[in-house]
Amino acid sequence: MSLSTTLASPIHLASAASPCGSKDGIACRLAWRWTHDASTADLATVFVGRPLAILVLIVGGLLIRWLVGRLINRMVARIASGPLNERRQVRARTMGSMMLSIATTVIVFVVTLMAIGELGFPIGPIIASAGVVGLAIGFGAQSLVKDYISGMFMIFEDQYGVGDSVDLGTAVGTIEAVGLRVTRLRDVHGTVWYVRNGEILRVGNMSQNWARTVLDIGVGYDADLDHVRDVLRSVAHEVWEDPSFVGAVIEEPEVWGVEALAGDVVTMRVTLKTAPGEKARVARAMRERIKARFDIEGIAMPHLGARPFGPPPTS
Repeated sequence: MSLSTTLASPIHLASAASPCGSKDGIACRLAWRWTHDASTADLATVFVGRPLAILVLIVGGLLIRWLVGRLINRMVARIASGPLNERRQVRARTMGSMMLSIATTVIVFVVTLMAIGELGFPIGPIIASAGVVGLAIGFGAQSLVKDYISGMFMIFEDQYGVGDSVDLGTAVGTIEAVGLRVTRLRDVHGTVWYVRNGEILRVGNMSQNWARTVLDIGVGYDADLDHVRDVLRSVAHEVWEDPSFVGAVIEEPEVWGVEALAGDVVTMRVTLKTAPGEKARVARAMRERIKARFDIEGIAMPHLGARPFGPPPTS
């Protein structure tokens, strides 16, 4: 036997007898190399190798979470820039928060599974069990899942935002908060309504882009309709040119003419295209000015309810 074979044989035998498997990690191999003791190698795996591997997984997960958070924040800042800044910021923050929550949940789930695998437990049955449990929860919480999915689409499609005046069918008011599961709004009486997103079948938004103020003004049958039309057009034009309504009325008002004939009332319709949120203020100002001008012009507005509709009584 040669000298080289004699020197190599103990090393070969020691490595062949190593208790460290492919999953035990470097701590087990180092302990075995230094001590050639199986118990020490096992202790190094349990108390050094696996905790260190789990720590690396946690640090890696936190690093990935930080990177994803930076990417989402950068995307949110880009979306929020530009016109309609305030509304875009609210929508972007909501979308960013939702995506960050989803990313955090996925990262925590993956890191947890990998940590369980490092501890020596098989993760295949755990994943299968999680799938069964998730399916059961999905069947048992269909309404909750429906609420979240509806909330996601409402946010992505920008159907409404905080500060919008909306009609959700079940409630009418001003949006105060938009969540993935529930939308909170306050009506004109101050009542706060919590509406589940999955229960919202239609959305009427009075605050997107522009609104229209529609005024139906009643006059008597004996009124000169051409004169009434000229007065209404003049009052609407004054509001259009009033400095206090600059930006509130965004187009030249229109007098559409006779809208209805009912009893002893002729209804004339005036419309003004207004900015979102200015509809009520413009309508109040128009009513006040129309009443004052009618008094000056001698145009009588019928007193509804003073007598039944129909022709005047004969004596």
